Amino acid sequence: MKKYVIDGQSITVKSLHEMVYNPGTFELAASSRAEIKKSRDYIEGRIKNGEVMYGVNTGFGAFSSVRISDSEIEQLQRNLIRSHSMGIGEPFTKEQSKAMMILRANTLARGFSGIRIEAVEKILEFLNNDLIPVIPSQGSVGASGDLAPLSHLALTLIGEGEIWSGDGKSVTTDYKNIQPLVLKAKEGLSLINGCQVMTAVGMLALYEAKQLLKVADIAGATSLEGLRGSRRPFDPLIAATRPHMGEAPTAKNLLKVMGASSEIGDSHLHETTDHRVQDAYSLRCMPAVHGAAKMALDYCERVLTTEANSATDNPLVFADAGKILSCGNFHGMPVAHAMDFAAIAVSSLASISHERISKFISTQMSELPPFLAPNGGLNSGHMIVQVASASLVSENKVLAHPASVDSMPTSAEKEDHVSMGTIAARKFSKVVENAQNVFAMEFLSATQALDMILPLKPAEGVKVAFDTIRAEVPYAKEDRIFAKDVAKIKSLIVTGAIVKAVEAKVGELAC
Repeated sequence: MKKYVIDGQSITVKSLHEMVYNPGTFELAASSRAEIKKSRDYIEGRIKNGEVMYGVNTGFGAFSSVRISDSEIEQLQRNLIRSHSMGIGEPFTKEQSKAMMILRANTLARGFSGIRIEAVEKILEFLNNDLIPVIPSQGSVGASGDLAPLSHLALTLIGEGEIWSGDGKSVTTDYKNIQPLVLKAKEGLSLINGCQVMTAVGMLALYEAKQLLKVADIAGATSLEGLRGSRRPFDPLIAATRPHMGEAPTAKNLLKVMGASSEIGDSHLHETTDHRVQDAYSLRCMPAVHGAAKMALDYCERVLTTEANSATDNPLVFADAGKILSCGNFHGMPVAHAMDFAAIAVSSLASISHERISKFISTQMSELPPFLAPNGGLNSGHMIVQVASASLVSENKVLAHPASVDSMPTSAEKEDHVSMGTIAARKFSKVVENAQNVFAMEFLSATQALDMILPLKPAEGVKVAFDTIRAEVPYAKEDRIFAKDVAKIKSLIVTGAIVKAVEAKVGELAC
């Protein structure tokens, strides 16, 4: 079983996904232990000197001016967790909650929170025993971080919350005889300050979105062959004249998947004799549109990686400098902006996929049977495949409305500007899921078209994608329940089966 070392500075989108989905044990890095102990020793010294420090021996938020006696400090921390456990609605998935725990441990491992080593080790103990808290998905405004959902995480650590059963579907309060954490000064506050909920949800969704970048290029290449489109818009000479970082790699991906030629491509090699002259934007402009999504998600990945390895507590403890500083590192706006941007990018990617689906069912835009239906009339073909795709793309337009432009004062005007970053992350996660289904529908239509233009054969890379899908979903000689086909193809997308098969044939694709 793999060992995952939490050191406060090494988590990436890829590594977090691995930690969540691949079995392993968690331990705290020795360097982090030293930093945590240093800051804890410093803050305990300040407490002994009778100093007043926010969140240590004062109330919280608008109660920051209320001094708490030393004898009530532990009760103060317990009360904070209980009162702030105000999440509502459907819970996050077990995997999302596990990611939150990993990120929470990682930010505390930075050593700027002034908590005990035992508090971080308790999170890792829960992880190592697969004790993952049930965390409601609504109730966070994204500043002071994800207070409500992170309080539900902390509630479990102190023995008062619910955890997922082994099946990941039911809940229990059986902690397998693990002793609850007894909170000491500042520890309750340190467990809930920060953006680990929005960042965890965002990073897991971003991992899936990054995989869709390759899927989009493969699906687009498959559609172009099915629609007997032209390769010429992907000539390297074109991308060189507009050097956005996503354009040339996308054009290169498309040419890798489609090769220099195919029987389908050769059938209309001379554009001067082709009545279409130019393909529709959804085919011709793939380097620009898919490339723009690549650039957007690259930016978002940098933001989330930075956030995952940051200290987001308030106040922060700087033992070496002899300072305890109140700050706003818990504010989720960097993540909120990134999540809104990511939702917009993936929505656009799904939208261009939908337009290619629309071309398949139209006799004005293809030379294929109407709605890809053999014996049309008796069969409706992909009529409602396109309608369902339109529904998802339209839903994404609603979900892509930015949450981060909204703010609502909270906590009696003390916390007067908030990020709504967790809402943005939740929306982005749904946008990605919708996009996966849209691309599954595109593959369904594209492979149906390729069967209909036999005996002309597609390029080798497209043929591999076609064969991978055909192993699960046969050609539709007549109407059937296409929703089942879409579910099977979506599974091939989520597991990476299509991408892996194509890359095994043509080489690694850029994303």
